Amino acid sequence: MINILKMSLLMIIPGCLIGGCDRHTPPVPAKQEQRTFAGTIVAVGDSLTAGYGVNEADAYPAQLEKKLQAAGFQWRVVNAGISGETSSGTLSRVGWVLRLKPEIVILETGANDGLRGIDPHVTKKNISDIVQLLKENRVSVILAGMRMAPSMGKDYTSAFAAIYPAVAKQQGVKLMPFFLQGVAGDPALNQNDGIHPVAEGYRIITDALYPYVLQALPAKSSIGAPAS
Repeated sequence: MINILKMSLLMIIPGCLIGGCDRHTPPVPAKQEQRTFAGTIVAVGDSLTAGYGVNEADAYPAQLEKKLQAAGFQWRVVNAGISGETSSGTLSRVGWVLRLKPEIVILETGANDGLRGIDPHVTKKNISDIVQLLKENRVSVILAGMRMAPSMGKDYTSAFAAIYPAVAKQQGVKLMPFFLQGVAGDPALNQNDGIHPVAEGYRIITDALYPYVLQALPAKSSIGAPAS
């Protein structure tokens, strides 16, 4: 059964996802050494993607890059997470994401919409528009699903949870059903705020995401280009 965020966590999330850890400009990707990569994956999302509260090397984009390259796939993974961002914010910076020239985008957004009680129809349209824009630019998309706490009410949580499979089906993209599967609600895998994963939590997320990434890699990159 898919885990959902516990009611007690809802009291903590707004301050961490929406409040003081908010950023107002997209992060500048870390300067890469002169290497040859087979392609670029851009991880787009909020603080759960940005890796709030952990070292950059422990956030899932860095762990994913390391895992891919250890397996012979010489792809770079750019962390384009912005803490506090809603789906509207993500939609507004799709052009910036495209300038990174990604072949693949991992899209994790909408949690802050839910915490603010934004109409799920608005969130669904934003996410669908993001995916459509990426597809129009020949970018493969992996959509990461999210869930809301029961305290938001049965009707709202059901409508929110339905966003992700509906968009994935409509747009024909890969869906990771729940980004925090196996991590949400486990104190050992989260920071003291109860919502942002620690390094081990991100390892679990990376391992769960990895098969979807492998499916999205072009056939020609089955063995990535060697580093130079």
